[in-house]
Amino acid sequence: MTSQINNPIGLNKLVFDNQFVQQLPADSEESNYRRQVMEACYSKVLPAKVSKPTVVAYSKEMATQLGITADDCESEQFANVFVGNEILEGMQPYAMCYGGHQFGNWAGQLGDGRAINLGETVNVENQRWALQLKGAGPTPYSRSADGLAVLRSSVREFLCSEAMYHLGVPTTRALSLILTGEEVVRDMFYDGNPRKELGAVVCRVAPCFTRFGSFQIFTSRGEIDVLRQFVDYTISTDFPHLLKNNKSLNKQVYISWFEEVCRTTAEMIVHWQRVGFVHGVMNTDNMSILGLTIDYGPYGWLDDFDPDWTPNTTDAGERRYRYGQQPQIALWNLLQLANAIYPLVEEEQPFQQALTMYNETFEKGWNTMMANKLGLNEFKPESDAKLFSELLALLAEAETDMTIFYRKLALLDVEESVETLADEQLLEPILDAWYRLDALTDDYKLRFANWLRKYMLRLQNAGVKQIDKEKRMNAVNPKYVLRNYLSQLAIDKAEQGDYSLVNELLEIMRHPYDEQVDKEEFAVKRPEWARHKAGCSKLSCSS
Repeated sequence: MTSQINNPIGLNKLVFDNQFVQQLPADSEESNYRRQVMEACYSKVLPAKVSKPTVVAYSKEMATQLGITADDCESEQFANVFVGNEILEGMQPYAMCYGGHQFGNWAGQLGDGRAINLGETVNVENQRWALQLKGAGPTPYSRSADGLAVLRSSVREFLCSEAMYHLGVPTTRALSLILTGEEVVRDMFYDGNPRKELGAVVCRVAPCFTRFGSFQIFTSRGEIDVLRQFVDYTISTDFPHLLKNNKSLNKQVYISWFEEVCRTTAEMIVHWQRVGFVHGVMNTDNMSILGLTIDYGPYGWLDDFDPDWTPNTTDAGERRYRYGQQPQIALWNLLQLANAIYPLVEEEQPFQQALTMYNETFEKGWNTMMANKLGLNEFKPESDAKLFSELLALLAEAETDMTIFYRKLALLDVEESVETLADEQLLEPILDAWYRLDALTDDYKLRFANWLRKYMLRLQNAGVKQIDKEKRMNAVNPKYVLRNYLSQLAIDKAEQGDYSLVNELLEIMRHPYDEQVDKEEFAVKRPEWARHKAGCSKLSCSS
């Protein structure tokens, strides 16, 4: 968690240093039309003006971190600035150039097609934050699109960015969600059924929005001088600690940088698996160089524990980006990044070692994470590897709500005698996690009860007390996650002009591990009506 600024300075006193545009090569063409942008890291572009900006919601924590006051957030100026109508003194808007692999295939130039960076502000604690408007109009990278966003996708991005932050998952942030007053035509599932939707803009915030694809584009074009310039800038600006013992950038620094990217990416994926988050579109242009979750599009949360589930309808056939394959896809993406920066090192072995380190970091992190989720005080490979695998197989065999299961498992009293408890007594604390009790066979219940006995004995042999187990588990197993159907309910209300549920969910997700006694209805299983509903189980890249 980042620290909070105690004395905000105010919106008009934000300080912008804009190192990105000051130090990196710009597009020589300043007209805003779709084109291939060569030998440049960005293009200057202004957000489109809109007719009637209306603030739907804002993040108090993110505003405070930036130094923006509560009064600012309620002001007309706030709405105008963070929808793109007003450019503050010091802002230098631009769109970034990058490429990427999409669904495993090289897609060439992509870039900020519907995102415009306002600039980089430095707060009183000397933290640099890039402010980016998503849905603020066309850029040279928009291809055939309009560069706009709709309320539906913007609600999802805004809420999930902040929900992930409070879950402790590395993520980009969101400052505000603002309606534009315009209508935007969208075909949600690209099936020939377009309709007019409410336009909206989200202000996204991160130390930087650099992606794996930011480096790939220059290598693919043979623009190695620009590649080196961008890598040097990235290390100096976003990884300055790597230069403490080096007076200049060199091959060893490049390798140390890549190793850190491997490590932070592995740590991020462990967190995704911990909370049941599925990104849905892990293309290399959607992978942050800082190991942050970035680009909340067709993401989803596991309602039932299905390792093969992906929320993205575009990926429905291959399921490349399914929950259970996210660790392997992250490794594949890192390999593409290694290929991109290879010309700066020209040695294969250091990259192989770093990729091996990714696997080791993920495996160690995953085992520790699972031990914590089960309330163990440490991971013991001789017993716990099998304990984990047996549990995950059982959870996948029947329709089991992942979030509720781990939360309820904390209630299983480890200090009870395993020998005296009947199967029904063992299963009773976790019954609410299953979607259909009548679908559970006697054999399944027997096997699950036997697993619970092994689990209890493991804890008892380690001397774990119930109070410690429950505290440990509830610290890493959230009670509240941004379930797909909850977002959809908030969207449905917001489209009718009622923003109350957006803000209620924002508040609930600020404390995902707490028992919020008056919010129990937000911690229940997915309702049956949401099983196949668009926006709940089916999402596209337009989501």
